[in-house]
Amino acid sequence: MFDAAKVRYQNEWFGADLFTSRVVIPEDGQFNVDNDYDYFSGIYATTAKIPKTTLELYFLARNSQKGAVAAEPSPQFPQPSPRDIYTVGGRLKSAPGQLGNWDYTLEGAYQFGNFLDARVGAPKARLTQDAFMFIAQGGYTFADFWGTPRLGLEYDFASGDSNPKDNKHETFENLFPTNHKFYGYMDFVSLQNIHDVRAIFQIKPHPRLSLAVEGHGFWLADASDNFYSVSGVARGGTASTPGGTGYGINPKYGRFVGSELDIITGFAVTRFAQLELGLGHFFTGDYISQSLASKNFGSKDANYLYVQTMINF
Repeated sequence: MFDAAKVRYQNEWFGADLFTSRVVIPEDGQFNVDNDYDYFSGIYATTAKIPKTTLELYFLARNSQKGAVAAEPSPQFPQPSPRDIYTVGGRLKSAPGQLGNWDYTLEGAYQFGNFLDARVGAPKARLTQDAFMFIAQGGYTFADFWGTPRLGLEYDFASGDSNPKDNKHETFENLFPTNHKFYGYMDFVSLQNIHDVRAIFQIKPHPRLSLAVEGHGFWLADASDNFYSVSGVARGGTASTPGGTGYGINPKYGRFVGSELDIITGFAVTRFAQLELGLGHFFTGDYISQSLASKNFGSKDANYLYVQTMINF
C-alpha cells in the first residue's frame, strides 16, 4: 500500500504517469501509517505507435533513509534498510489479436545506486547496487478448438550476489510486486537470485468457468547468495549460524530449489460475484533438502489449498 500523488501526461504518441509515494506500514491491531523514511517514485510511459506492439518504459526510485527500518515497533514484515536504488527498464508485448493466435512479452530491467545490508555480520558501508532481471514469455491460443485452450511458456531470471564480501550488491531488488501471480501460487519465491521456468495451460470450457494448470521449476541464479522469501527477505542464516534454519549461503549445495504444480479454477456465479479454488504442491529440490538436512530438520513437500470469493460493487 502507498500514500501517493500522481500526474499523467498524454498526447497522440505516448502517455506517461509520474508519481511519488510513501510506503504504508501495516501493523496488527493498529491503524496503518506511512513510513516517513521510505519513498517510492518514478515515471511509467506507454506507447502503441509501434505496429502490432505495445512498448512500456519505466524509471523507478526506491529511497529509504536510516530511520525506515525502525519507523514502527511491530510491522507485519521487516522494513527496509537504507538504500537508494534506481531501476530503469522496458517491456515489449504483442498487442491483443495482432499476431494471430500467438502472443509474447519481453521485459528487462537494470538497477544502480547503493544498498546497505543491515543483517548481522554484513558490511557496514553502503554497497554499489549492480543488478538486473529478464523475463520472456510466449503463448499460443487454439482459437478454433473447444474452450479456446492456450499453451504458454515463460522464463524469468533475477540476478544474485556472486560475492557477498565485495563492495557490490548484485541481488535484484524486487520492489513491490505481485509475486503470487507469477512465481507460484504457494508464495515461496520472489524475483531475486532465481531462475524460474514456467509452463501453463489455460482453458475456458464454459463462459462462466475457467481452468489453469501451471508448473514451475526453480533454481538459484547464484549459489553464493541466499534463497529469498516472497517478501524479499533472505531465508534464515547459514548452517553454522546458532539457531539458524540451515537456509542461507551454501555454495556447496545444489542450486535446484524445487518445482511447483498449481491447479486454479474460477467460476463466475453472477456478474458481481466470482468463486476461485486453488490447489498446489511443492516438490523440494536439492538446495532445500541439503540446507534443512544440515540442521537435522529434514524436508518435506508442501501442499496448498485455498477457496476465495470476490464480490464486485
